[in-house]
Formats: sequence, C-alpha cells, structure tokens
Amino acid sequence: QVQLVESGGGLVQAGGSLRLSCAASGFTLDYYAIGWFRQAPGKEREGVSCISGSVGSTHYADFVKGRFTISRDNAKNTVYLQMNSLKPEDTAVYYCAAVRSVQTTCAGKSFTFWGQGTQVTVSS
Repeated sequence: QVQLVESGGGLVQAGGSLRLSCAASGFTLDYYAIGWFRQAPGKEREGVSCISGSVGSTHYADFVKGRFTISRDNAKNTVYLQMNSLKPEDTAVYYCAAVRSVQTTCAGKSFTFWGQGTQVTVSS
C-alpha cells in the first residue's frame, strides 16, 4: 500500500527556512517520481518541485528557483524540500505526491498518490 506522510511544516518569519520531509512507504523511490505541490487559501494547487525516480533529475517552478532544493535519501525512502528565503506568499499547505515512472524527467506528470499535507506559514 502506497503511503506518503509529510512533516516539517510550521510557522516561520520571512527570510527563514524550513525543511519538509515526505516519508514514503509501500514502494521504493527508484521507480517513482516524487513531486511537491502547494495550495494557498482561495488558490489552485500548484507544482513546486519534483525529482525523478531513475536518475534523480530535478525540476523547479520559477517562483522557487534558487530558494528551494529538492533531494531524496533512498536509504530512508524519504524526499526532502529545503525551503530557504521564505516569503509570506509561500504560505500554503504543502503536499507530496508520487507517480510510478522510470523516466529521467519528472515535469508535467500526473501524480497518482498524495499525502495529507503539511501547513507552512510565513509571517511578514
């Protein structure tokens, strides 16, 4: 049974940092692409970053490039999202998602498994 559990959210001041974790179970990261998404109140869900299952190539939305870094630890079956230089507009519920894929790119995929989300609040 595929399961994704996010953690690491919280309240931080603008300019601060958080590291989100996505613990995966029921599958191994080598064969799945993992994505981070977010949804702010009253807004549509948007993609933030993803990492491919095979070679671990990464992709970032323009609004987080240079600030966020996605990584994975295969031994722990966990994907991380390091978020630096946080802005109030980064406030949202952050979700991780998975899709079975061995392609080298993760961008543009339709993710099939989702976690419950973790709240990130950035105060000004």
